[in-house]
Amino acid sequence: MEIWYTEKQTPNLSYSCKITRTLHTEQTEFQDLAVIETVQFGRMLILDGMVMTTEVDEFVYHEMITHVALNTHPNPKRVLVVGGGDGGAIREIIKHPSVEEAVLAEIDARVVEVSQEYLPSIAGALTNPRVTLAIGDGVEHVRQNKGKYDVILIDSTEPIGPAVGLFSREFYQDVYAALTPDGIMVAQSESPFVNQDVIQMIHGNLKEVFPMKYLYLASIPTYPSGLWSFTLASKKYDPLKVEPANLRPLPTKYYSPEIHFGAFQLPRFAANLIK
Repeated sequence: MEIWYTEKQTPNLSYSCKITRTLHTEQTEFQDLAVIETVQFGRMLILDGMVMTTEVDEFVYHEMITHVALNTHPNPKRVLVVGGGDGGAIREIIKHPSVEEAVLAEIDARVVEVSQEYLPSIAGALTNPRVTLAIGDGVEHVRQNKGKYDVILIDSTEPIGPAVGLFSREFYQDVYAALTPDGIMVAQSESPFVNQDVIQMIHGNLKEVFPMKYLYLASIPTYPSGLWSFTLASKKYDPLKVEPANLRPLPTKYYSPEIHFGAFQLPRFAANLIK
């Protein structure tokens, strides 16, 4: 008998993977959490019925949410990840030798603990001495740490449940205040095919907060439509004006100097979303 996991990505769209076994399920204080073993994508972390990450394609998301900003900033020392309890973004951040502290602000401690147990290839860097775990409300952490971070990454789920506050203009104003005078933020901003309203909401809320903002894209097979977007907002540094020679060489599988610039070359339909 075959067993399949189906994520209902929208009321009109589902995504299915054949699975071999269920490794873990629980209802945490904040959400339903599961880890399953799939044939195509290896182990898969699921929160409230939505695929968060998989062993096979996670590197695309985690490299692209981190390295574009960290290679745009000339000397990132303190970096904050809001959400991202699986630890993948942290793993990529500490590849940058200039980083002195990488802070993970994750509201659900069980996501961190379960990821460390079942997804060690993703969460393994969480025990690095340069990493600080700040279990609690990421919105409040941002609000209480003014002027501290060179880069802030918003590694959130969709704007439902615990993540709703991570998409508001007030939150982006607090992010601006938590950044150093030349700081940069990046937020995952959903699919340009499926979540056009989310992209437009994010860019609308950022418009009067940061002097510059950009949309960029990457291909992530297990996310709705397979085409995913990120939004970068910066106080000073322009990601398209970085000298290619200054892009730090990194051990990556997706991100490269060519991808750094190419990801911002938007197809017309995506560019029209943020006009």
